[in-house]
Amino acid sequence: MSPVAIVTGAAGGMGSAVSRRLRDAGWTVAGFDRVRASDVDLALQVDVADEADVAAAVAAVERDLGAVEAFVSAAGHYESIPFTDVTDEQAARMLRVHLGGFFAGSRAVLPGMLERGAGAIVAIASELAVGGGARDSHYAAVKGAVLGAVRSLAVEVAPSGVRVNAVAPGPTNTPMLAPDSPWRDEAYLATLPTRALAEPDDVALCVEFLLDAGSFVTGEILHPNSGAVI
Repeated sequence: MSPVAIVTGAAGGMGSAVSRRLRDAGWTVAGFDRVRASDVDLALQVDVADEADVAAAVAAVERDLGAVEAFVSAAGHYESIPFTDVTDEQAARMLRVHLGGFFAGSRAVLPGMLERGAGAIVAIASELAVGGGARDSHYAAVKGAVLGAVRSLAVEVAPSGVRVNAVAPGPTNTPMLAPDSPWRDEAYLATLPTRALAEPDDVALCVEFLLDAGSFVTGEILHPNSGAVI
């Protein structure tokens, strides 16, 4: 019987790439998204910012597919706004979706993982959580909070056999990155050691590695960012 993984944001660029890679590697994948994802074994329409909605969806996965062995928190959105123009609602929504989604999903899957003494959680963060960026204050702040939560949770649950890690990509070639984004500008790409944006499959490869890594790999952050932040 193949292991079961939940991927949030499964209809998005990174989430769909992660889902495909895990299915190709033999995982049974449940996809959570505000729209129903396609390339998964079980697609559920879920608002990751709604903890009750997430808990009900995780219960449905456990009922229909079996014990959840991996949780990948990839749901999110991006906004580029000057610091003084960020509204309280925009900041709060960023917090609810990114950090709230990680907390809600992790809270829902952890009881089963802790009971079984095994499991893996991976959060998708961002290079901006490490290096910052102009007009990215609320996004970078929340992604930084995700990294803090990952490190702290990793320490807390490691004795129980559950591993918690993160992937912090740089600008990635997904629909979330607008065609006129400055990250796509040739002048910016020329500053990267690789001279190219990361691809969703690059992020998916990192997620797969962290899910399959041995019991000593926990609290780690992988940085597929084209060498932008080293």
